[in-house]
Amino acid sequence: MLRNTSLLLSSLMLALFTALPIGAVHAQDIVLGASIQLTGPVANTGRYYRDAYQIAVDKINAAGGVKIGDQTHKLALKLYDNQSDVNLSVRQYTQLVSQDKVNLLLGPFASNFALADSAVSEKYKVPMVQGGGASDQIFARNFKYIFGTLAPASNYFGSTIDMLKELKPAAKTVALLYADDAFDVSVAQGTRPMLKEAGLDIAMDERYSTNNSDFNTLLSQIKSKQIDVVLVAGHETEILNFVRQAKSLAVAPKLYSFTVGVPSEDFRKALGRDADYAFGMTPWLPSPELKDRWFGDAQKFATEYKAKYGYNPDYHAASGVADVEVLVQAMENVGSTDPQKVRDELTKIKLDTLYGPVAFSKNGQINLPQVVVQVQGDKLVEIYGAKGLINQPKYPMPAWSARH
Repeated sequence: MLRNTSLLLSSLMLALFTALPIGAVHAQDIVLGASIQLTGPVANTGRYYRDAYQIAVDKINAAGGVKIGDQTHKLALKLYDNQSDVNLSVRQYTQLVSQDKVNLLLGPFASNFALADSAVSEKYKVPMVQGGGASDQIFARNFKYIFGTLAPASNYFGSTIDMLKELKPAAKTVALLYADDAFDVSVAQGTRPMLKEAGLDIAMDERYSTNNSDFNTLLSQIKSKQIDVVLVAGHETEILNFVRQAKSLAVAPKLYSFTVGVPSEDFRKALGRDADYAFGMTPWLPSPELKDRWFGDAQKFATEYKAKYGYNPDYHAASGVADVEVLVQAMENVGSTDPQKVRDELTKIKLDTLYGPVAFSKNGQINLPQVVVQVQGDKLVEIYGAKGLINQPKYPMPAWSARH
């Protein structure tokens, strides 16, 4: 009986902890609110946003805070853990604006969350700047209060397809695999016409369930059809399963590329040497050429981030910092925290951030070019960008038995 009581109390404490906001707030603070995946299936990526928001707030406060007219205010965060549950996330954003009365909103991770949560910002007319959702669906609804710092999902494979045109031996057949969530569906919808325009034959076009862990059937088809290129849109855990099962079944096309994972240090550590040859894309790498007002440049930011959190930032973290920077600059430009005034300023703002230049298009999204990257040994190498080939790719990919 005592054991059962103890288990019940532990469960109640966990539920209470995940329902409470994270971070202290004072009366004179300017409060930015968000619901983030800190537990659950996508918490590994959700932490990038928690950490990015916090390091940005700390840096801005250390520099004096936010100047509104003649007064300077400190920034504060009010964060909830949505436990990777979309419905909970919507409820938490509703609480942030209707009960907690936060000034402005930052976003969650993942397009299906941003798609649902942005309905709250639209209803209450509180602008949300988010760098976690790239699906074209988010920005196709003529909403006025959602702004995004990820490039459109429909063009994620654009630079990869451009690169394919230049590789020898030429690829002829492609398998397009994608999860059934908002982001990956948008990726597939945009990729199909680009493949056809490039003269590539889509030999497989398959949709799979989100959080799928068994790719054996799809991999067997890829092998039997001797497909040259495999493009996979999915979440990081799905991509890890795909690569491990590809090795198990000895499936080695000329090239495979993934929408997520490859730029991440965790992805490469999880696969070890089996990550070699994998292609991916990223809109951001820590370059000293990317200047900003608070960190100095993206390389300095990456160094500070690693020192603070013990792991390297990727584009998720960089976009999260940019989201905070853009909101702060918008408030200072208009000399107000009024949501409507800030929203109007966001529609015309132009700001250099450590993530890159931010200027929102009419639909509220920016468009940064994707750089193709590849794992080569223990390094992540830039391969192809807006100006063409940067470094030589390892292509075609050798058979698994011929590696190492």
